[in-house]
Amino acid sequence: MSELHRTDYLVVGGGIAGVSCTEMLFTLDPDAKITLITATSIVKSVSGVNQITKLITEFQVQEQNVDEWYKSHQGIKVYKGKLMKIDPAEKVVELEDGMRMQYGKLCICTGAHAKLISESPHVIGIRDTASVLHLQERLHGAKKVIIVGNGGIATELVHELDNIEVVWAVKDDAISSVFLDPGASQFLVKQVDKERTPEDGVPCKRSKYTVDSQLPIEKDMLGSALGPDWHQALSATSMGSQDKKKTVDIKYNVQVEEILSYDQFISKQNESSDKSNCHGKAEDMKYPVYVKFNDGQIVGADFVISATGVRPSGDQFRNILSLTEEGAIIVDDNMQSSQSDIYAAGDICHAGWTWSKHWMQMRLWTQARQMGMFAAKCMYHHTIREPLDLDFCFEMFAHVTSFFGQKVVLLGLFKGQGLDDKYSLLVRVTPGKEYVKVVLEDGRMQGAVLIGDTDLEETFENLILNQMDLSEYGEDLLNPDIDIEDYFD
Repeated sequence: MSELHRTDYLVVGGGIAGVSCTEMLFTLDPDAKITLITATSIVKSVSGVNQITKLITEFQVQEQNVDEWYKSHQGIKVYKGKLMKIDPAEKVVELEDGMRMQYGKLCICTGAHAKLISESPHVIGIRDTASVLHLQERLHGAKKVIIVGNGGIATELVHELDNIEVVWAVKDDAISSVFLDPGASQFLVKQVDKERTPEDGVPCKRSKYTVDSQLPIEKDMLGSALGPDWHQALSATSMGSQDKKKTVDIKYNVQVEEILSYDQFISKQNESSDKSNCHGKAEDMKYPVYVKFNDGQIVGADFVISATGVRPSGDQFRNILSLTEEGAIIVDDNMQSSQSDIYAAGDICHAGWTWSKHWMQMRLWTQARQMGMFAAKCMYHHTIREPLDLDFCFEMFAHVTSFFGQKVVLLGLFKGQGLDDKYSLLVRVTPGKEYVKVVLEDGRMQGAVLIGDTDLEETFENLILNQMDLSEYGEDLLNPDIDIEDYFD
């Protein structure tokens, strides 16, 4: 049996949650033995943190080689390996290479994996750095791609791709429905066909993500999730065919029924007398892959990008920890699992406590960082036997991102989640410039969507948190001639 290593705090996972947890542990308890286990040679570090509002934080996410990261974190031991087994009774973990480690407190931050619509070699998922680099390779010289999905990654890809024909298949009647209502989607849809311009590369005032293409990538090892602005790591010069203008064909209310090879496609065409559902001209029909949708349409492409969400990677712990059906580790309001001294944070966990009215869990890099840091605080406070209340960051949902070059801020119950349609909306639209929507219940603001440079995020955040009765203001709440920021200061 291999030597048994010992550590006070053990964190598994080199993504945003795991690294944030590890760094916070070192800040709180620098004299403790702290160990980080990462499955790949790359970790994601956070820098340049800037608090924009109480709940919205701007920061940079950078991928680093483990050795480079270790140079500035020499109080932390780092091992590269894959977690295979946990013995909660003995508080021992075992890695794939046989290494055994005994821990005082353990935090699992191994994330999630992409859901793929098919295992076809012509279908790729976007989840980690290796998959982004693989996408870049596939885009070189490609003329047509099908993107399946309606969340953040699909939306960002449609905007980022140039010199290529894009077919965007969404299961809803509006784009980006994971985040946006039909009105906001309609505001953004006019940006869909636009080619990116040099101005699109100007740094935006939100969290950034950079990647070093020279870093070693283990293609057969699941890496940590992508951070904000991951798509800027794509090289525009390698995208598509340089002599082809970008076009986007959005197919609403469709789902993938079948993935076909060229021979299977021809066979189906020969079996059917109706060729009207075949997408494209006859001379352009030969593609490596075809997608048959549930409305009968068959569309060919060079390859398919599956951006249909992620599945937590906790199934391997199902015999020792309480999990949700989809494989997420259930944690309490101190990020602790069903086993004493085992915690979880980030995409792999499910927030099992009673949520604040205006907060919800979404598998986003912002929440991964918040959960990782809070898990570290819980691990430390439990070590010194001090109680700890739920962190304020879980009081209200707040997220900032960018779709089609437009800043997007989501606050609270931004789609009226959980209000049972017993709410009203106020909307202000300046075409091409801004979209402002607030969700009101009994005259009190419950959520908001801000697209563009509205500068309203701090004001609306405060109005949601303090639940001030806004009934007397009516539609003047969004009157562009009234400086609402000063009014509620």
